[in-house]
Amino acid sequence: MAKMALGNLRVLLDGLAAGPACLVTVASTRGSAPREPGAWMAVFADRLVGSIGGGHLEWQAITEARRRLAHGADAGPMRCALGPSLGQCCGGVVHLGFERLSAVDAPGLARRLAPRLQPVALFGAGHVGQALARVLAPLPFALTWIDSRDGIFAPDPPPGAVCEHSEPVQGAVPALAAGSRVLIMSFCHAEDLELVAACLRRQCAQQDLRFIGLIGSQPKWAAFSRRLRGRGFSPQELAQVTCPIGIPGIAGKQPEVIAVAVAAQLLQTL
Repeated sequence: MAKMALGNLRVLLDGLAAGPACLVTVASTRGSAPREPGAWMAVFADRLVGSIGGGHLEWQAITEARRRLAHGADAGPMRCALGPSLGQCCGGVVHLGFERLSAVDAPGLARRLAPRLQPVALFGAGHVGQALARVLAPLPFALTWIDSRDGIFAPDPPPGAVCEHSEPVQGAVPALAAGSRVLIMSFCHAEDLELVAACLRRQCAQQDLRFIGLIGSQPKWAAFSRRLRGRGFSPQELAQVTCPIGIPGIAGKQPEVIAVAVAAQLLQTL
């Protein structure tokens, strides 16, 4: 995932200060393949960073990368058919690129390999919010975590999370990044209602929020809908809100279970 790739990138850049590596990149694929184009693995003489999918494909790529490191060779890309000769039955084809790297390549790599993260705004740092922030940390999202209460965030939030205090909490909505996925789970229903209203007002003006999700039951959403209709929002505008949140079929109510279901739902929006 993207955050994991970001961590791997830091390890790669640090490693290049001590010695060269061969960057193996999935250049293209056809049919079924273990990883997508752009996935990469850095092969040092004594260690690996990242992965192109594991199995015999990766083992063969490591062998070839170390051969090129040892001999300074750069013989171009390698075509790998994922069939019996590789002990795999995916049936697809993967083209791998090989590139010898040294410390002088580090600045360009930082720009080239940095993952693209999609913005998520999480309102609420209660039990579910905390569990969700942890689940989102390694996923391809840039998390802005917002609460109206002082001192609610732990001193060591999940990696990459940007914690913000906003009072009133809905005051943070106009400044959210375009394309944000918004998750609303504050400590009280009154705040939740104001957050939903603020998001809908933004949608009326800009239509640039990718997802608006509200934690709660169907009765909660029925009550909110009545109040929001009273404020002038149309049924079509209310239909932009997802409540309950989380992929269907997961019945558990533990914070960690809800967090996994909601994270999976967000992944469906990519």
